[in-house]
Amino acid sequence: MTWFKRIILFMLVNVLVVATITTITYSFGLTGYMTAYGLDYSQLAVFCLLWGFGGAFISLALSRVMVKWMMGVKVIDPTTTDPKLRDLVMMVHQLSERAGLSTKPEVGVYASPDLNAFATGPTKSRSLVAVSTGLLGRMDRSEVSGVIGHEVAHIANGDMVTMTLIQGVINAFVMFFARVIGYAAANAMRSNNDDRPNYMVQGIVTFVLEIFLSFLGMIAVAAFSRWREFRADRGGADLAGRGNMIAALKALRSVKNSDFDPREESESEAAVAAFKISSRRSSIVSLLSTHPDLDDRIAALEAHRGA
Repeated sequence: MTWFKRIILFMLVNVLVVATITTITYSFGLTGYMTAYGLDYSQLAVFCLLWGFGGAFISLALSRVMVKWMMGVKVIDPTTTDPKLRDLVMMVHQLSERAGLSTKPEVGVYASPDLNAFATGPTKSRSLVAVSTGLLGRMDRSEVSGVIGHEVAHIANGDMVTMTLIQGVINAFVMFFARVIGYAAANAMRSNNDDRPNYMVQGIVTFVLEIFLSFLGMIAVAAFSRWREFRADRGGADLAGRGNMIAALKALRSVKNSDFDPREESESEAAVAAFKISSRRSSIVSLLSTHPDLDDRIAALEAHRGA
């Protein structure tokens, strides 16, 4: 996919989110949290909850379609004559049945030299498991089964919806406190002969606080993401076998430490990094990493095996 198409897609999704939520807020008269007497806190809370959760859930609803387009995922026909792809589909379906999923996920493949896979989708019954061509070409079947088990565990655990709920709560809190503090700062900075708050100060303070509080929120979201990766590893071990799960993580670690030098992660890959089995940490601060270190994940599984 060209960079131009990715930009157009990003703009269209954001326009859709803004237009949808704005229509809802105006339809229900939920924009009047600023009154002649100051902030209406209950109205502001409803406004922030609607915007915070609305954007998160619209993104979730569109996640499967967006990922297919942005990553160039090709959904595999279960009746394909390609033995490797047919085996992949059967593996996903068998592990899904073992995980108790009533509806089998779609299975797709996308072109990338990275050893990676991810699961996405708005619900357990509308999910997708996608695998990179690099992973299919460089891992053996037992290692692939560990990766698939991990991704199926994400679906069975409802991780996509849980992440959306957490992001919605974070968004709502960020919007609420940024506006409350911004309004307080505007009142404190108003001139003695002016009954109105300093709206310029209010706007600037609110904007700066939204950036700062969003950054703090990212730390909380990343911490939960790391916890769910450990849980998905345990789930993958239960579904595909602990040995296969450990082998998959060790294969990822060996490639990470080898002289294999894939392309830099593209913008589209970064957009779904939270759903991948592995992500490069490079210079990203550990607090913002969505995945634990591979050594820590392997050690956790080995310790659990010995327990």
